[in-house]
Parts: sequence; C-alpha cells; structure tokens
Amino acid sequence: MSLSIRNQLPGTVTAVTPGEAMATVAVRLSGGQDLTAAITREAAEDLALTPGTAVRALVKSTEVALATGRVDGLSIRNRLPGTALTTGAAMATVAVAVEGAELTAAVTRQAADDLGLSVGTPVVALVKSTEVSLATA
Repeated sequence: MSLSIRNQLPGTVTAVTPGEAMATVAVRLSGGQDLTAAITREAAEDLALTPGTAVRALVKSTEVALATGRVDGLSIRNRLPGTALTTGAAMATVAVAVEGAELTAAVTRQAADDLGLSVGTPVVALVKSTEVSLATA
C-alpha cells in the first residue's frame, strides 16, 4: 500500500491507555523521542496495540505546525525539536530534521517568512495527538 502521507515515523508502542471511546497510545520513535497518538479505542483494539508493538506514526504535513522557540501554554502534546532543512515557494514545505527522522511541514510562505525560517533554523514541530494515526505491519 502506498500513502500520500509524507510523515511516516517508525516507532514502538510503550503504553496504551484506553478510555470509553478513545485511547491514548504512547510511542517511542526510532530517534528516541516520545509521541502520543489519540485514536479510537476500537482502532487500538483492532490493531492489537500493546507495549512493544512496532508501529508507524502517520502525520499529514498540513497538520505539522512550527515554532522557532520554546512554546508554553499549549495543549499540543507532541513537540519535536529539530532544524529546518529546506523551505519552498508560495506554500512552503519545510523539511525538519528531528533525531532519527525527517518531518515535512506545509506552511504558508508568509508564515515561514514571519518565523525567519531558513536552512539551519532551530524549530519545534508541533503535532496534536488527535492528528497522529498509527499503522502496523
């Protein structure tokens, strides 16, 4: 199966916390960062997710926000520090090097300019846990 989702990060489930309708799944990415996915309880059960399960965390590039400094006062759980690798034209696609992987964020050119993004700029990739999907082999 091929997917148009550019961000496909390999990792391992470290914990599953089921709720009435949703489950939070803690994933340790191959680079050592921790990521949280909020998926339906039914999906967690269908995928048979347990600690140790190998997964791919999938995040559309349009769901990755960028910051150029420490961010406080946000409910966004996933904050991956990295470095901008490239920026694009009208709709900037910013490749972000994070430990052990590369993320792509799609932001407007104006936003990239406002943040002063250029190759080598330190950034923090922000991803809401509800925007993380999980896939198993």
